[in-house]
Amino acid sequence: MFRQLIRRASQQIPARCAVCHAWPSRVVCDACVARFAQPLPRCRTCALPVPAGVGQCGACLTTPPPLDGCLAAVAYAWPWSHCIAQFKFGGQPGWAAALATVMRSTPWVEPALDQADRVLPMPLARERLAERGFNQALMLAQRLAPGQTDASLLLRTRHTPAQSALNRSERLRNVQGAFAVEPLRAHELQGQRVVLVDDVMTSGASLHAAALTVRQAGAAHVTALVFARTE
Repeated sequence: MFRQLIRRASQQIPARCAVCHAWPSRVVCDACVARFAQPLPRCRTCALPVPAGVGQCGACLTTPPPLDGCLAAVAYAWPWSHCIAQFKFGGQPGWAAALATVMRSTPWVEPALDQADRVLPMPLARERLAERGFNQALMLAQRLAPGQTDASLLLRTRHTPAQSALNRSERLRNVQGAFAVEPLRAHELQGQRVVLVDDVMTSGASLHAAALTVRQAGAAHVTALVFARTE
């Protein structure tokens, strides 16, 4: 009984901002979002920063990626890297709502979601899902587009080592053949506009592998939407 009372009381107590510690506040206050989530000019197909007025970076012009668009809300830097760590590794799925709100306020995200036929979260391998307890990409997708999110169409076919410890060429090899479309439902992607959702984009290897997989199943347009982009 005492634990239940404590739990109910804690749910009624306003939160402190995880960044500036203002109280009472949401998990990240409006002032911190305004300060640390200012939109930047980014390459439209890889989301790396570019000078104002530039649509695509030189790398994407030279070697076009398998993405028609790529949108990132923030840079993977403090305070967002700390927030993602709490969400992803700290067992705090409640972060999903706050991060999704920042993502949705990013320029061009609303049109991309409105035009999407399907929103596909990047899937986790069974081992990683058991270790973490939830798929952070699925939680973000469900808050961004609950009516369009499909968690069973894009599959992870095998467990792979964590990408963070690998260089770019190793990352590309690591995710080769790691994704597949549910065989009995592959026809559903014919001519579809797809948005892939993930929390962080580093080299883009995983998102590119997933994009190629859905394209091979017939998707007509693929956009990646991530919370944070390393730079």
